Amino acid sequence: MKYYIIAGEASGDLHGSNLMKALYKEDPEADIRFWGGDLMEKVGGTLVFHYKDRAFMGFFEVLKNLPKALTLIKLCKKDIAEFKPDVLIFIDNSGFNLRIAKWAKLQGFKTNYYISPQVWASRAGRIKDIKRDVDKLFVILPFEEEFYKKYNYKVEFVGHPLIDAIANREQVSIKDFRKKHDLGEKPIIALLPGSRQQEITKMLAVMLDLVDVFPDYKFVIAGAPSQDFSFYDTIIGNRKVSFINNKTYDLLSVSTAALVGSGTATLETALFKVPQVVCYKGSSISYQIAKRIVTLKYISLVNLIMDKEVVTELIQDDFTRINLKRELAKILETSHREKLFLDYFELEKKLGGVGASAKTAKLIVEGLRK
Repeated sequence: MKYYIIAGEASGDLHGSNLMKALYKEDPEADIRFWGGDLMEKVGGTLVFHYKDRAFMGFFEVLKNLPKALTLIKLCKKDIAEFKPDVLIFIDNSGFNLRIAKWAKLQGFKTNYYISPQVWASRAGRIKDIKRDVDKLFVILPFEEEFYKKYNYKVEFVGHPLIDAIANREQVSIKDFRKKHDLGEKPIIALLPGSRQQEITKMLAVMLDLVDVFPDYKFVIAGAPSQDFSFYDTIIGNRKVSFINNKTYDLLSVSTAALVGSGTATLETALFKVPQVVCYKGSSISYQIAKRIVTLKYISLVNLIMDKEVVTELIQDDFTRINLKRELAKILETSHREKLFLDYFELEKKLGGVGASAKTAKLIVEGLRK
């Protein structure tokens, strides 16, 4: 059977690659065409367009790039029409995917969505579009099933694919990893400022201001696969900090603490049981718009899933050197860390264990065979 998958940014590429592996197990003759990244390309199939060439962040940034976005939507529709897939599989990336889903449904294509658009966070009016345009929605957060039930829309909770991604990764020796990247013996503080240039620019400089304040620790930047070192180098300057590209999981596995940009990385850091401070700073215009439409108490997935403040969030004007210094010092204290670890274990239980990718692929293929 023929599958057309559309994923955006690094997390979509990761989850898309694991879903593709599972689809090939369920359907060895699968013909897969996709929008994604390097990880999906390694699995097989045909890459149409790389996510790093369409990574726009924030309302103002999307508006600036609107002509390009509209051109890509047109290109995507044309490619789908020529490929004629048995099913379209959308992964997160709602701004792009919901537009394609609306068109695809009218064309008579079967539509499946893996990893729900965050309608529970803002713009709940999109639910009517999802009900109209998406045949089957596979959700990965435990509270989403109950949320959609309020709108009379049955969804399938499959568990969180990060559990699989972390469980299936190739293990590294802490000693070898430190030696390979010349990290020395000091405990490591990982810096995860995000994957898009806008968010890295706004957050990394503030994170790096703490390097001299905590001389007993080694600060290491987790480079995003979508960015070259030359971009980071303009922000790093002459600070004594290490940089490791595209090895975030390996870095987290050896880290004592982390400063993390809001998004999927907050959950990844928690699953590696690393104490963290969650950071967010966007453009003033994007933040003011978001503040008016986002209805959540928290921005990090950790706090949202636990429905309480497990990790500290420093948002926009609260994201300062002074506040960051105070909160980092706090998560390095033994008593605070012990409480955090207990919450992290409870969080993992709520996520439903391993098997999200396999379960989703099985349900998609079974749906087609019916």
